Amino acid sequence: MPSRTREAIRVAVLADSDTRWKWGALTARRITATSAEPTGFVLRGRATPTARQLAETGVSADAPREVTGVGFLRAVRDAEARGEGYDVLVLALVGGTVRAVLQGLADLAPERRPVIVTGYVGVVYEKLADGLLLRHGADVVLANSRHDAERFRAVYEGVGAGAESVVEAALPFLGGAPYAPVAGRDTLVFAAQPSVPATRAERVHVLRRLIGHARLHPGREVLLKLRSKPGEHTTHLEEFPFQKLVRELDPPDNFRLVYGHMGEVLDRTDLLVTVSSTAALEALHRRIPTAVLTDLGVREALGNHHFVGSGLLTCFDRLDEGRVPTPDETWLARQGVASDGSYEKAFDAARDRVAALLALPALPPITPYYTAETASGYLPGILARHRLDVTAPEPRESGLRRIVREAARGAYRHGVQRVAPVVRRLGEL
Repeated sequence: MPSRTREAIRVAVLADSDTRWKWGALTARRITATSAEPTGFVLRGRATPTARQLAETGVSADAPREVTGVGFLRAVRDAEARGEGYDVLVLALVGGTVRAVLQGLADLAPERRPVIVTGYVGVVYEKLADGLLLRHGADVVLANSRHDAERFRAVYEGVGAGAESVVEAALPFLGGAPYAPVAGRDTLVFAAQPSVPATRAERVHVLRRLIGHARLHPGREVLLKLRSKPGEHTTHLEEFPFQKLVRELDPPDNFRLVYGHMGEVLDRTDLLVTVSSTAALEALHRRIPTAVLTDLGVREALGNHHFVGSGLLTCFDRLDEGRVPTPDETWLARQGVASDGSYEKAFDAARDRVAALLALPALPPITPYYTAETASGYLPGILARHRLDVTAPEPRESGLRRIVREAARGAYRHGVQRVAPVVRRLGEL
């Protein structure tokens, strides 16, 4: 089978949330030398993004097509049957779903399989070994920094799996104009996260401190940047949305909730504050003053332990006094966010790796680390949950089916955000 040329590259992206769609679409553009837009698919499930969430990512004028896992595999199979097979697949998914799709693609056994690329949408601060081993088998596992690349290779080599798939790159959505103060503007932005902190008490504490800071500094605009609106879901469950908790408080006029594209919000930011959001890395790349909070501790569960050594760890008391941390330049360089011009070359290695794979006469078989032999009590459950059987009859899509599906999603989200907290409180009586 002849190798594929760069000019003929067809790329598909499968994502399971709004943030992963953003990562996947931007990654696809950076790792392939093609001007064609990637074909987008978004996985139907708990975190399926709304049209508003997809539009807010700002990565494509064309909305991705909503599919099931089986639907995606059928799309890959049918594209090849038409002579329009995909050359590269970017899997912007959680680890278990990546492993299931790898199995589905191996079972499809196309005449010429696509190059499979996967990675992480942000800071990797939990389930490092499990998430990486579930992704093993992809041709390219992108690391967002030198620090991550070293950790990824150590995990793969430590279990005796090949680490040649690990390629150092960077977050694909870094960019924007370098920070420049504007006379008369003083804006603090808090980058909220759906599940960090997780408890109601901790989220209320953060809100009270933000509101207190706004009262202490009436000339400063304090913006709470939210990821989703009530009823929408993101990658992580949000039991206690900030926009509902704030109703119980009495914020001053200079405190506001905002939505929108993070890059556009950073355009008017003078200080970015967060617990552990990837937005901190976006801000640091642009040299925007950045603070990572320790008020709730420095804990793995919060993810702010990732910033140990960064020089960014601080607390609300210090911010109230006007003390802003200074980042450590060595740490910035290791995290791939240094604004020294190196970012422009950050994807060269990944682009070269994909090009080399495309130039091969044939790609090797997909050989994940987790198999029926190495994970006999773990892998079958993962595959069973995803049920990626392309030989099963395809359900007929109808208006009624769509209505029922949306109603089920609404009921699930209502259960997470309303019923579950009540049941939990009753259990504590």
